[in-house]
Amino acid sequence: MGKADYTRVVEEMRLADGTLFPIPVTLPAADTQSIQVGRDIALRSPKNDLIAVMTVEEAFSWSLSEEPQLVLGTKDVRHPLVAEMALWGRTYISGPLKVVDLPKHYDFAELRKTPAEVRGALEKLGYRNVVAFQTRNPIHRAHEELTKRAAAQVGGALLLHPVVGLTKPGDVDHYTRVRSYKVLGERYYDRARTLLSLLPLAMRMAGPREAVWHALIRRNYGANYFIVGRDHAGPGKDSEGRPFYGPYDAQKLLQRLGPEIGVKMIPFKEIVYLPDEDRFEESDQVPARAKVATLSGTQVRAEYLGNGTELPDWFTRPETAAILSTAYLPTHQQGFCVWFTGLSGAGKSTIAEILAVLLMERGRAVTPLDGDVVRTHLSKGLGFSKEDRDTNILRIGFVAAEIVRHHGVVLCAAVSPYRAARSECRRMVGDNRFIEIFVDTPLEVCEQRDTKGMYAKARRGEIRGFTGVDDPYEEPLNPELRLTTTDHSPEEDTRQIINYLMDRGLLLQDD
Repeated sequence: MGKADYTRVVEEMRLADGTLFPIPVTLPAADTQSIQVGRDIALRSPKNDLIAVMTVEEAFSWSLSEEPQLVLGTKDVRHPLVAEMALWGRTYISGPLKVVDLPKHYDFAELRKTPAEVRGALEKLGYRNVVAFQTRNPIHRAHEELTKRAAAQVGGALLLHPVVGLTKPGDVDHYTRVRSYKVLGERYYDRARTLLSLLPLAMRMAGPREAVWHALIRRNYGANYFIVGRDHAGPGKDSEGRPFYGPYDAQKLLQRLGPEIGVKMIPFKEIVYLPDEDRFEESDQVPARAKVATLSGTQVRAEYLGNGTELPDWFTRPETAAILSTAYLPTHQQGFCVWFTGLSGAGKSTIAEILAVLLMERGRAVTPLDGDVVRTHLSKGLGFSKEDRDTNILRIGFVAAEIVRHHGVVLCAAVSPYRAARSECRRMVGDNRFIEIFVDTPLEVCEQRDTKGMYAKARRGEIRGFTGVDDPYEEPLNPELRLTTTDHSPEEDTRQIINYLMDRGLLLQDD
């Protein structure tokens, strides 16, 4: 988007010509010295494949304090997109594109249809109305019932349109999800009125605005009804432990703006199972004193998949349960990241070393990523500017995320002074697998422990930009654990971590 479209979208949810558009689509650039208005630039994939050529028409600055607040309703870096934006370049560039070669997808190629192809397939089904259902999670029996009822309610077809781009950290990977969707579509949905197609979209987790955006996208794919659930596209809780958005904010906004884009909102009603009658019913229609069975997402992960327990047939189809069981290890065998942050000399490395030994004693494979060691190898050559420090931390976060993804345990001990970089690492690893530990040692104590003499050099002005002296340390607002080293020994602090991990089910309880 150019500046005129961008500004009005951020402030009013409209393009410059007045067309409704809720979320800006932008291209941030960090190194603008090599970018000139009127010149062509290459746009490449992360694998360096040429995707398109842009003729730069505009380059304009944007505000990190304004855009997140207006678009996302928050500046809290615990929001995954805010954390990511904090690391973007502060210049947006725009201009016409000449597409060279769109990214290739080799998985589920038969389900990756363009908007025109989806519209054509829906037209062949012969229904005037089409209900679209977005999901980034497995479809269980209640979702199946809801979607079938929604299609029947409008006398139309059903577009199962799962997102297979970047979703919320910790979500089930799309390979697993799509395998289950295919089975459901083939065996349990009416093929004469159901179409399954994949949407290669990155979630912004922008709540109400994203619900409108998703509806607009589905209109382009041929749907005129869209199912919206509680806290649609919500990223969870903020740094104070409060939800970023109200449970029905997204439904209310789409209900108000939907007519303008030609999409009617169908609220995702809670569907429960009545075991005595072997049927599903909307929660507000359940007869008095009827027995009700439900399972929350947390229960599914912790009490069933996390324990290797088979999911009940009333909750999910056996085919889905079988597919999910292959993708989940018991919780105590899954990977996680313990991220130690605090001033230099706070005691991070000492506690991490003890923790590594105790975890290996319990049979876990542990990878330590100490800040000093990382700078010697992985981040050799980086300085101590804010940009270089962020780069260093993000490299640690990337490696940590890969280790966790492969079910390993990683212990990261780095000053990591800036909240945004730590939050981006949380996003990469996954919120439910990232344990932030603030080693809260007073500055004067850290200086007394200064075996390397770094604080003394900083006080003399021999080192510039030293955290705690002439560069800020941003304390975690809501860490999983806060440790103090002046009134506890490193062994005692480590025991607190072990107890926390056992309480979370990430370690088996001591005998």
